[in-house]
Amino acid sequence: MENLEFFEVPNIDSDISGQLLKKNQLAIAKIITREDGIFCGMRWVEQIFQQLDQSVQLKWRVRDGDKIKSGQILCIIEGDAHILLLAERVALNFLQTLSGVATKTAHYVEILQGTEVKLLDTRKTIPGLRSALKYAVLCGGGFNHRLGLFDAYLIKENHIIEEGNITSAIKKARLAHTNVPIEVEVENINELNEAIEAIEAKADIVMLYNFTISMMQEAVMIAKGKVALEVSGNITLKTLKEYAKTGVDYISVGALTKNITAIDLSMRFHE
Repeated sequence: MENLEFFEVPNIDSDISGQLLKKNQLAIAKIITREDGIFCGMRWVEQIFQQLDQSVQLKWRVRDGDKIKSGQILCIIEGDAHILLLAERVALNFLQTLSGVATKTAHYVEILQGTEVKLLDTRKTIPGLRSALKYAVLCGGGFNHRLGLFDAYLIKENHIIEEGNITSAIKKARLAHTNVPIEVEVENINELNEAIEAIEAKADIVMLYNFTISMMQEAVMIAKGKVALEVSGNITLKTLKEYAKTGVDYISVGALTKNITAIDLSMRFHE
């Protein structure tokens, strides 16, 4: 948000629709939700308006993580009418997208109630918006997986092929970064057995990728008390509870930040 191209104009006077307004005309607008959900996105909206005009005032009626109801006023905005219209679409895009992620996450978390399973996001995010989308997951009651390729190991099939075996890959990772979490992805029971044998090399989590329910049940029996298990791949709202019942520790869902359904919001001027 460091240049005006973000607002679809090369400069602040290039908004030809905004030129229809009188200069320095003050306006009051309200952001309203047209559906229920979980709210998220305050800081991004504040930055958008402040970048254009620091005199714009925002009076929030909600906070990130709050439940919102259809018809509810979320924010009152006061400032130059041209500035409000220039920022409107970008501000709503952020609010709708982040609130949509928070709302979807809350649906998954609700289904997991009564279990000890933690819901995780993934790196399947819109380029440039990873931090924002992962923050929205937190607002919806979920937890963050690794932020990028720098803060945790995820040793996958190609790493193992190049290194030769899981044990060797884990040992090399632990020697390189002693305090960084190590996770190993496996796609079948044979790989799981090899991963568990490698626990002596200090792996922290094993991810079961695209396992069926029956395969997961077997995996939980094998790994019980030895290593934490995460399941990922093709998990939906319909199958979530069944996966949770197997006894895994974590469920990661790429759809939280990849298949986003925006919340319906609008901004209207007071007449």
